[in-house]
Amino acid sequence: MTRPIRATVDLTALRHNLGVARSYAPHSRIMAVIKANGYGHGMLQVAKALASADGFAILNLAEAIALRESGFSKDILLLEGFFSADEIPLLVQHELSTVIHAPWQIDAVLQARSSTPIQAWLKINSGMNRLGFQPDEFPAALQKLQQAGAKVTLMTHFACADESNGITEQLALFNALVHDLQLPRSLSNSAALLSFPDALGDWARPGIMLYGASPMNHKSASEFGLKPVMTLSSEIIATRDIHAGAKVGYGGSFCAPGTMRIGTVACGYADGYPRHAPSGTPVLVEGQHSRIIGRVSMDMLTVDLTRIPEARIGSPVTLWGEGLPVDVVAAAAGTISYELLCAIAARVPMSEVA
Repeated sequence: MTRPIRATVDLTALRHNLGVARSYAPHSRIMAVIKANGYGHGMLQVAKALASADGFAILNLAEAIALRESGFSKDILLLEGFFSADEIPLLVQHELSTVIHAPWQIDAVLQARSSTPIQAWLKINSGMNRLGFQPDEFPAALQKLQQAGAKVTLMTHFACADESNGITEQLALFNALVHDLQLPRSLSNSAALLSFPDALGDWARPGIMLYGASPMNHKSASEFGLKPVMTLSSEIIATRDIHAGAKVGYGGSFCAPGTMRIGTVACGYADGYPRHAPSGTPVLVEGQHSRIIGRVSMDMLTVDLTRIPEARIGSPVTLWGEGLPVDVVAAAAGTISYELLCAIAARVPMSEVA
């Protein structure tokens, strides 16, 4: 028999969430962000499910070529741009768009002297201070790209779009720089798309919301009409009764306050479950709410079965997904849903539900 842990990807939910994105940005084209192996859901199967998106944003050239070789003809954008001038001929060959965020990239485009215009998304650093041209560098960068014949889209990235007034300064700076330019614009990630209609632009770039998680701390995914896409599940593989004072797991970090019934679940940090998840992190056993106790180990974790008398070996356990939002688990573990979804290990079997 195979180990019972599995990740199930609901493609219908994925398509539904794309529809939610379109409802919030009805006049924008949708550049679906499918980097990090489709946020851990499988890049190619995610792209197939999101075939009605207007384009796909990924991280590197290898992912982009894999999409092209799989038959995808939509716009494909390299979110961090190219990493070497040697990649430019491949960008042209595969008709890829690239973020341009540094002077050396512009120099490489100029030196390449391509007869085919580069599809360049010129990134302005409006306050994230990660990638992009400073405001005073932007005019010269744009001029050089246009002189090289590039087809330019203007973009920026918001650092605090998950806060109530999080984009005010960045949006004002961006608009002041580009207000008289008749060029396509792209500003909104998931949080901005859902909360700031004034910042949608010509291209929206939804990511985490497509996978059924909320980008906002104060509002749940279901409140936005989003549905969970991945369900990580396993089973109870052992049960036992313990008495008051008994300790559970490595380091004995959990001490039973009284008589308890506990169960061992086939899931651990080598599967992608966060090792730092503390006792009390929620799980579902037999569809009922329970909690993990003790430290998460490499291949197993322990759950409290005291109030679920029907639980037995083989009982289903939901680590997150249908019935237990990944955002709730992430908050309990002191992290974010992005990390949990992207961390699913290759050893976890993944199946899709159409």
